[in-house]
Amino acid sequence: MNWVQRKVYLYNVTFGLYMLDLWERCLFNTLVLVLLWFITYNGFRCASEFFKRQMW
Repeated sequence: MNWVQRKVYLYNVTFGLYMLDLWERCLFNTLVLVLLWFITYNGFRCASEFFKRQMW
């Protein structure tokens, strides 16, 4: 088991995804990715507004 496989296994065991069907795991992972995208996008928007205000 290499490093990536170990991390995927740890992720599945930590969140209990090993007991879900394939479509349920895909749905969960999609929701997690969308949530991370929203957090990243809004974080960059907020940071850019903050730095624009600090420059002037």
